[in-house]
Amino acid sequence: MSQLQELRQQIDDFMGHHPQSPLTWDQQKAFAGLDYYDENKDLALVVTVERFPESESLIEMETSTGDRRPYRRWGRFTIVVDGQEAALTIYSDPHGHDFFMPFRDLTSGKETYGAGRYMDNHRPGLQPLSDNQVEIDFNYAYNPYCAYQPAYSCPLPPSENWLKVPIRAGEKKYPQK
Repeated sequence: MSQLQELRQQIDDFMGHHPQSPLTWDQQKAFAGLDYYDENKDLALVVTVERFPESESLIEMETSTGDRRPYRRWGRFTIVVDGQEAALTIYSDPHGHDFFMPFRDLTSGKETYGAGRYMDNHRPGLQPLSDNQVEIDFNYAYNPYCAYQPAYSCPLPPSENWLKVPIRAGEKKYPQK
């Protein structure tokens, strides 16, 4: 079993059985697993990142509940998807330790969660390799908890991370019943 398959199995087990799952008890009883795209090796990349100056002011990212959370713009990179260039910004916590990349793409609201998906360095898929090299594997893109329950407060991807290309990798839309 691959690392990706193993992680997906662990997430399904957590979602369906763990008391801290974002799913309600009724959702857990009916849970049959999350829906994912098949692994897309073309969307597993090592990218060169153009770093932002550490002196740049923090930004405030709006959340799904109207709150605001501070983030630092850490770096930006460009990839080619289906023959089209797409640029994404990686954010960090204010101290530059935790990395976070929320994004929307042409699948958002259709095949994937409408508000967008996440990647961070707490899961495989977004791992800094050096000061300007990052491993990005979109097969690990996941839905925020507000995709399952609207009471959660989830940062919304800033417009600079709204892609005009489809990212057909990672987690798909969770069916609300």
